[in-house]
Amino acid sequence: MISSRMTDAHTKVYCIIGNPVRHSMSPHIHNASFAEVGVNAVYVAFEVDDPEGAVRGMRALGMSGASVTIPHKLAVMPLLDEIDDVALMIGAVNTIVNDGGKLFGLNTDGPAAVKALRDAGVEPAGKKIAMIGSGGAARAVSFTLAANENIATLAVLGVVPEETKKLARELSEKTDVSVLTIDLEKKTKEAKNAVAAADIVINASPVGMHPNEGKTPIPAEWIRADAAVFDVVYTPPDTRLLREAAALGCRTVQGVDMFINQAALQFERWTGKPAPVDLMRRIVLENLGAK
Repeated sequence: MISSRMTDAHTKVYCIIGNPVRHSMSPHIHNASFAEVGVNAVYVAFEVDDPEGAVRGMRALGMSGASVTIPHKLAVMPLLDEIDDVALMIGAVNTIVNDGGKLFGLNTDGPAAVKALRDAGVEPAGKKIAMIGSGGAARAVSFTLAANENIATLAVLGVVPEETKKLARELSEKTDVSVLTIDLEKKTKEAKNAVAAADIVINASPVGMHPNEGKTPIPAEWIRADAAVFDVVYTPPDTRLLREAAALGCRTVQGVDMFINQAALQFERWTGKPAPVDLMRRIVLENLGAK
């Protein structure tokens, strides 16, 4: 909780906008981090149905920055002054920085995923990637890998055909990576072969998320024992996919690492100071009920 003694006329204000946001851990993470690092700032949650009005309000009040979540990641884009190139490719902004009155948009989800991989000892460069899913998380991670990380190939395995084809088409048009599109439900043999060929398997779908912890997006036998497996789902932190991959001997990466990294990258972009990552991790795990 932020006390009145911690705020004054110089306190910078940050927020998260979206709907719903009352469940968000972001206020806990960022307020504790501001206090830990000694930044005179406060972070609040706004449940917003009018993103245009919210951005106007940010300008009028001189707010220093914002996190943007569902369903406003696309809607805020034309309201900003400048947008990062990869965020433009992704088609979504999750972070706004107020730089002297100029609102700059970026997306920290993709870089957060890459950092999670590297922190686990997994280097994306030159690797064959199997991406499960074609929604917002898949777009963020796919475009970051394809545009910035010099990966070898990318197979997109989706269950929404038009969305999957759209992602693959845009990746082919906007990056130099060879992209394969597979309908996960209809082309089982092709999907199995793509996963078996992959050095890194990434689940960017919601399959396995609470309350459906017993589900997994693909059979474990499709995965090579020497592959790395990354699940962006973080509730629960240890999904069925990761448990089964670990049993095979795979190196695994939890979605909670990506979640913490995206918050840390936001914090650092806003404040110019290193994020207290250990504190952020403790807060996230406490909120998730993890040990």
